[in-house]
Amino acid sequence: MTLSRPNSKIALAAAKLRLPLTVPYRLAFGEQTHFDVLLVAARGDGGFGWGEATILPGYTDETMDQSWSLAKELTERCLTTGELTTACDALLRQAPFTATAFLTALDWLDGHPILKRTGRFDLLGTVNGKADHCAELEQEIQNLLDRGYKTLKVKIGWEPDADLKQVDTIRRIVRGRAKLRIDGNQGYSCDQAIHFLRHLDPDDIELVEQPCAADDWESAKALVSVSKVPLMLDESIYSLDEIDRAADLKCADYIKLKLMKFGRLDTLDKGLRRIADRGMKAVLGNGVATDLGCWMELCVAIGMVSTAGEMNGFLKTPVQLLVPRLKCDGASVILDETERKIDLAAVGSHALERVGAWSELN
Repeated sequence: MTLSRPNSKIALAAAKLRLPLTVPYRLAFGEQTHFDVLLVAARGDGGFGWGEATILPGYTDETMDQSWSLAKELTERCLTTGELTTACDALLRQAPFTATAFLTALDWLDGHPILKRTGRFDLLGTVNGKADHCAELEQEIQNLLDRGYKTLKVKIGWEPDADLKQVDTIRRIVRGRAKLRIDGNQGYSCDQAIHFLRHLDPDDIELVEQPCAADDWESAKALVSVSKVPLMLDESIYSLDEIDRAADLKCADYIKLKLMKFGRLDTLDKGLRRIADRGMKAVLGNGVATDLGCWMELCVAIGMVSTAGEMNGFLKTPVQLLVPRLKCDGASVILDETERKIDLAAVGSHALERVGAWSELN
């Protein structure tokens, strides 16, 4: 899509937010108790546009300090849509999360048709409990099943044998009532991943995601010959080129995309189409994002993605930025034609720093 106002004047603002999580989120590279969020606003003749990036240590090379420094520079330097687009395009490889926050704000400002999509989309549920606290784990899983989740995400990436016990315990509790999506978050060496995959019972396993480091394509290839279940890449994928590389190497059955790595709604849409064209299946969604980023991914997913969505980050924090809030029906999110805005009071309550034309956003 080409901007209808390719070089119109804009006023930019940015905020660094810290949003608390309802419960800690366990990942192989560390337990998260809050989201660090870059929120971007763009004001033009046609109204407002908003974008976000939630910086997750261990997932991306970007840090919140680096992102905030870049955001302040862009906010102060770029006075037109053309200047901002050129600057962000130059940043996409080194700072994709930061660039995406600004570029998606322009997408919203321009009234991108993807953001007008309506419909229902099913999410997966995330299992946080541990096998050695079985009663609590059983209750957590039953609550997810009662809400209608048909796919459950299980985090691994610590110690393979303990992770196998965790998966087996969850499988026993689930009893075939949902598929299990297993996520390694780059936690294993190649030998550890091979051990895990060789001993993993394939029953009820949808896929295993990114057990080894993002840049370790040799391990990704090596795992194909030992795995009894489909494999998915996530952290390895930042552009259409990586999608093609995975297809050429035949090292993934599934590819997961996240808006924060792809810059624009259109590019994310192209990524989903490229995955299908190359004979793989797509998963979409960010479990570490606010409702703003999750809403944008939901809009892209409707009519494009058949697998359970991972854009459930907004369910992990009590703070919602969108007005009205996303409407959930069990395990589904329902998007209608309601016009959305940003809750400036919520922004004010959770902003650590702000810069730019906030006075023009009221």
